[in-house]
Amino acid sequence: MTTIIVKVIGAIYKIPLTALLPDEAYGDFNAAYNIYTFFLTISTAGLPVALSKTVSECNTLGRQNQKARVFQVAFFSFLFMGLLSFVCMSVFSPIVAKYVLQNEKAVFAVLALSPSVLCSCCCSAFRGYAQGHMNMIPTGISQVIEALSKMFLGLALAFLILNSSIPDDDLRSRLSASGALLGVSIGSILSVTFLAVNHIRTARRERVRSNDRPDTSKQILVRLLKLAVPITLSSCTLTIVNLIDTGLVQSQLQSVFTAIQDGLTGINNSVLDIFPKAVEIFQENLAAFQTEVLTNPDTQLNPVLDSARGLYGIYSKTMSIYNLPFNLMVPLTACIVPGVSACIARRDGLGAQRTTESAMRVSALIALPCGFGLFALGTPIIQLLTVGNVDETIAGPLLSVLGIASIFVCIQVVASAILQANGIVNLPIITMIIGGVSKVIVSYTLVGNPKFMIFGAPMGTLTCFVVVSVLNLLVIKRLVPHPPRLVTVFLKPLIASVFMAAGAWAVQGLLAKFLSGSLLMNAITTAGGILAGVIIYVILVLGLRVLSKEDLEMMPKGDKIARLLRIR
Repeated sequence: MTTIIVKVIGAIYKIPLTALLPDEAYGDFNAAYNIYTFFLTISTAGLPVALSKTVSECNTLGRQNQKARVFQVAFFSFLFMGLLSFVCMSVFSPIVAKYVLQNEKAVFAVLALSPSVLCSCCCSAFRGYAQGHMNMIPTGISQVIEALSKMFLGLALAFLILNSSIPDDDLRSRLSASGALLGVSIGSILSVTFLAVNHIRTARRERVRSNDRPDTSKQILVRLLKLAVPITLSSCTLTIVNLIDTGLVQSQLQSVFTAIQDGLTGINNSVLDIFPKAVEIFQENLAAFQTEVLTNPDTQLNPVLDSARGLYGIYSKTMSIYNLPFNLMVPLTACIVPGVSACIARRDGLGAQRTTESAMRVSALIALPCGFGLFALGTPIIQLLTVGNVDETIAGPLLSVLGIASIFVCIQVVASAILQANGIVNLPIITMIIGGVSKVIVSYTLVGNPKFMIFGAPMGTLTCFVVVSVLNLLVIKRLVPHPPRLVTVFLKPLIASVFMAAGAWAVQGLLAKFLSGSLLMNAITTAGGILAGVIIYVILVLGLRVLSKEDLEMMPKGDKIARLLRIR
């Protein structure tokens, strides 16, 4: 439940932020967040799991001294990784921003997040120790503290900076992204403070004398790393791909804008015939630069870099909305592994198949309407959620492509959980690497093509997850003893989703003919289209008898939903 609350708060934080920050600032925000996620994944993906498992074993065997030594070794390991990441993001922030992110103006945003990676590493030590005692409360409370701080303080700081008296518009924009991220760092500081105090109090209450002789620190560290490294490798694959993609997209966009600059000076006039919106964006930035340089020769405005930042910022804003369906999969995947594993332990092959099919059907029932809905209403949705603070002629088509991609993201997540539940842990890593390479190739090729530019980025994302989803489903079909029947799982939800999207698009378009104009009218037309889609979808799902009671039991409060809908 806490995970759902944190995801909801994160969504509430990101959506108003897309409306608040300028495109360039949001591009800095997203680029810095990607490098932060990379360091955090490397530092904390596997060790908390290894720590909680080892602490649990020590408790079971009554080895209190061993448990204390394990925590001590793990804490200093986390602290070392956190300090190393902190140094990379603070001392070397100009190098990281310029050469890794290909955006030297993101340096303030990277700096603002550097304390968070250190604090989050320490948080992971305390959380892993508490989870080893089967106590999830400290983890849940600390995550909510982080999320609330990020939402309230981050949004407040970004708003105050944007409305401050800083005369340089470019600097004010860059600092606003840093303010939004500073809320994340403050939340991490508050979280680690809470966890440290809770750990000290708990340790005092649970202090028990023991005569066991603990292993050496070296032995414990080796054991922890043996458990942690495979998990870290599995978790960091997509993070590394996203980080590469961030720098690659920025670099390719700058290459195209450099070509546009050459075209404007008469070197290659044919470039002006492609992607007119990009030319318009560049001309606006060039005019601002020429005006500023007359009064301030040392201006930091850069038409090529700022144009690339703007397009990447628009893409980043659509990404924050595209991630919402994926967030809905988190509680579902948490149910898959224990459910399927229990059936396998009982050698109940048919039970494992039913559980797998139910999980995939529920994921399809969530992912397909979300994805097709974003595809059908990409432009009005982005216009509504960003309050018009984004160019919808670019953002709308981007979100529509990402809507289809979100379907395959959800399928990939659920398929990976099914493979892990069946003890197939290495192949999902390999399929993700293959998909990541596909993404990099497609993004590099299309983003660097002036006819596609930023529209190549979502195509790369779509390609990646189509490849990973198809490969994972093929692995399930070949290696899982009782594989799910994919046609049975996907056909009816697909039919319902297609009709839902068509109905939503038609109703929104019809309402727009009479109510378009103001932001309020656009909100009414979009809400009307979404409501029509929901009604059509619910009617079709019930009419086609897509859901069973077993399917609903995979969801939180599913038994109550089944009774309400009279599904048996």
